[in-house]
Amino acid sequence: MSCTIIVGGFFGDEGKGKIVAHIAHQDHPTIISRGGVGPNAGHTVKMGEKEFGVRMVPSGFVYPKARLMIGTGVLVDPRVLAHEVETLGVADRVFVDGRCTVIDEAHIQRDKSSDHLAKTIGSTGSGCGPANADRVMRVARQAKNVPELAPYIIDVPQEINNALDRNENVILEGTQGFGISLYFGTYPFVTSKDTSASQIAADNGVGPTRIDDVVVVFKAYPTRVGEGPFSTEMERKVSDSMGIQEFGTVTHRQRRIGKWDGSMARYSAMINGCTQAAITGIDRIDKACFGITEYSKLTKKALDFLEQAEQDIGCQITLISTGPDVANIIDIRDQV
Repeated sequence: MSCTIIVGGFFGDEGKGKIVAHIAHQDHPTIISRGGVGPNAGHTVKMGEKEFGVRMVPSGFVYPKARLMIGTGVLVDPRVLAHEVETLGVADRVFVDGRCTVIDEAHIQRDKSSDHLAKTIGSTGSGCGPANADRVMRVARQAKNVPELAPYIIDVPQEINNALDRNENVILEGTQGFGISLYFGTYPFVTSKDTSASQIAADNGVGPTRIDDVVVVFKAYPTRVGEGPFSTEMERKVSDSMGIQEFGTVTHRQRRIGKWDGSMARYSAMINGCTQAAITGIDRIDKACFGITEYSKLTKKALDFLEQAEQDIGCQITLISTGPDVANIIDIRDQV
């Protein structure tokens, strides 16, 4: 049994939600718990004709047998959580650590009214930066003190570590991406805390010796929403001509598109302690790969890209996404 962390290797929007959903269905975890910042990050999961965009509930909710938890280090907006719980019908299996910081309306207003955050940095306006600032100043509310959150309150680290003691599988789900980490990203155009695997473990109260695998998710064509450096960015007319147009899950802003960045991939893999890599969007390298689920059917163009990407990352690529649906994936984890 194992504890696996899944994080983004570029600037976010790498398709982590799909990778989490796939691994959950294959590995049958008893707990899927979120780390990361808060509702400023969204995950999109597509299953058949249904597409889900979630900001608070772990994207592994599509695996019905797992308990879904929000770790101690995550900011919680009670309104966003209540909406998702009702929409997804998961009230009986969502839990929130009582020590989570709560986002109040005042945090959202401060976020949106700040020229620096809203205009210069390109904040989502979700209140996360001001809420984290209040946590540091020790004036923020905690989830255990919010009446509407009372049905969900639990000691998340205790539950996770108990599950690991029972040799159960656990997934720790990261948000956003390495490139916008407060410490390792393109400061000041970053989010309000670290986003690396070490932080996701800490957010959930799991010590480093209990982590078995770190899956870092990379996108064949990296994307970025909002402001900040993007060294491999293509002109919009070039990415449009390639048929690559994407929009953010939370802000719905059009994503900036870039070429593969091998040097960033290697550095990201190093900081995250990558043990396995996932590549999404291989069907954009070669459209002939769309929807295939067998490694042997990948085209030479795709295989050449994967070989170079693996050299850049310095770690084996074991998961390859060939389309947006959870079923569009090649999983060779058992072959390495």
